[in-house]
Amino acid sequence: MKATAGALLAVVAAVLLRGVAAAPPRKPVDVPFEKNYVPTWAQDHIHYVNGGREVQLSLDKTTGTGFQTRGSYLFGHFSMHIKLVGGDSAGTVTAFYLSSQNSEHDEIDFEFLGNRTGQPYILQTNVFSGGKGDREQRIYLWFFVDDTPIRVFKNSKDLGVRYPFDQPMKLYSSLWNADDWATRGGREKTDWSKAPFVASYRGFHVDGCEASAEAKFCATQGARWWDQPEFQDLDAAQYRRLAWVRKEHTIYNYCTDHDRYAAMAPECKRDRDV
Repeated sequence: MKATAGALLAVVAAVLLRGVAAAPPRKPVDVPFEKNYVPTWAQDHIHYVNGGREVQLSLDKTTGTGFQTRGSYLFGHFSMHIKLVGGDSAGTVTAFYLSSQNSEHDEIDFEFLGNRTGQPYILQTNVFSGGKGDREQRIYLWFFVDDTPIRVFKNSKDLGVRYPFDQPMKLYSSLWNADDWATRGGREKTDWSKAPFVASYRGFHVDGCEASAEAKFCATQGARWWDQPEFQDLDAAQYRRLAWVRKEHTIYNYCTDHDRYAAMAPECKRDRDV
């Protein structure tokens, strides 16, 4: 099923000590926004609904807005239900990402790129490790809520690739204008007559190792969900689904961009991106 403007999407991000997440560790708990998150900027563009069980971000010609987790995490599971900007959303970006705070930063990006009315959203993912990014992939969204894996980034330290392993990261989300690049390379501009643009959020679940927690809570001794074998890799069925995404819905993959890169990145084959 193709996602249309305003589709409700279940977004799940996981950063593990090693490997990737195969499935949610437990059913996400629907908690109020303020339990795990705080506004980051332009607080007057955030509207709270139902006692903070839902928040709405607003973008107009003056500014967008965003929020972040209260704590920083070494690894964990983060989920969010996001209703993207409906109608003509060209030029807008609804971002959901994890990022560290230093110059050699680690970052895991999910960026939902708006489009003209009736055209599907594009999801761009990217991974920064040790300050190096340029690992973009783009797919057309076919789903409203789905458990199909769309991206894998394994620990390839033995190949000389840094991994987002030991730098605490906060989770951020924002709604902002990027009509210089977001839609058809910047050829489609934001139609400000349609403003304000609104993205809605609910389900502010966080289950992870907070950097300030006691060391024993984060210790890898087999007691936590992130230590279990099923969270170290995808299973065969999930890899088949990932291959289907690659074949049917991927519109850009840095691993196959020979014009941009003379040599394919070393992690691409291990991550089954080619």
